[in-house]
Amino acid sequence: MAQYGDQSVAPYPAPHGGYVDPHPPGFNPGYNQGPPPVMYQPGPVPEYGAPPGAIAPAMAAAVPVGVPPGLEYLTQIDQILIHQKVELLEAFIGFETNNQYEIKNSLGQKIYNAKEKNDCCTRNCCGSLRSFNMKIKDTMDREVIRIIRPFRCVSCWFPCCLQEMEIQAPPGTTIGYVKQDWHPCLPKFSIQGPNKETLLKLDGPCFACNCCGDVNFELKGKDSDQPVGRISKQWSGLLKEVFTDTDNFGIQFPLDMDVKLKAVLMGACFLIDFMFFEKVGEASVFS
Repeated sequence: MAQYGDQSVAPYPAPHGGYVDPHPPGFNPGYNQGPPPVMYQPGPVPEYGAPPGAIAPAMAAAVPVGVPPGLEYLTQIDQILIHQKVELLEAFIGFETNNQYEIKNSLGQKIYNAKEKNDCCTRNCCGSLRSFNMKIKDTMDREVIRIIRPFRCVSCWFPCCLQEMEIQAPPGTTIGYVKQDWHPCLPKFSIQGPNKETLLKLDGPCFACNCCGDVNFELKGKDSDQPVGRISKQWSGLLKEVFTDTDNFGIQFPLDMDVKLKAVLMGACFLIDFMFFEKVGEASVFS
């Protein structure tokens, strides 16, 4: 049994053909029998009798203790899809703009929006190594997660100033970190708690590039080699892969994983995107 935190999870079964099964078995017995009830998301719904465009108040529901506000919906799902939005200015003239993402459930329903925030000089001069703050907002435009990435100028040959990312939920309250672990060939990361204690490991392939296929980063317990989930960079098609840096990702994790760790894994996904799949200036931390 693999470990994360103080809990045990069943080994994650490797799916056939990449990240395609919306309800992978093994995470929670009986989960494939039907979707769980939705508490807050996706999407605001007008209250009965309210004028058009009105927003319904949040439904009364028993929320687990310790769940940051706005992350309640994450307790009900075992996978997330992240789609980077196409920026026309960037696609046509190569001028780097702030990355924007839509975060969806397995049905393709949008549950969060994410947007990078920094200045023009940082984006176009520092390339994929750039520092940024990223705000993640729910469907009612409330910021529920903030991701902070400091600037790091590194090479795979020197184990210093390695990449890291801080995740806050709500903004101002640190819930975890993603830290790169040095290795001369393989991309490796530690998923850490608020006190920088390692809870999970994330291991990528030797060549983190998707040539007509998905790229999988396996999520494992800190003291185990048994996968409990994964982050997958999905193949988007030849034209989109060659001419844009618009990426699609999938994140799979145990249904009963601590919701804060699920949020930290979102941060890990964004860090992987910038490190290996952002094409600005063709900069890469493994170059």
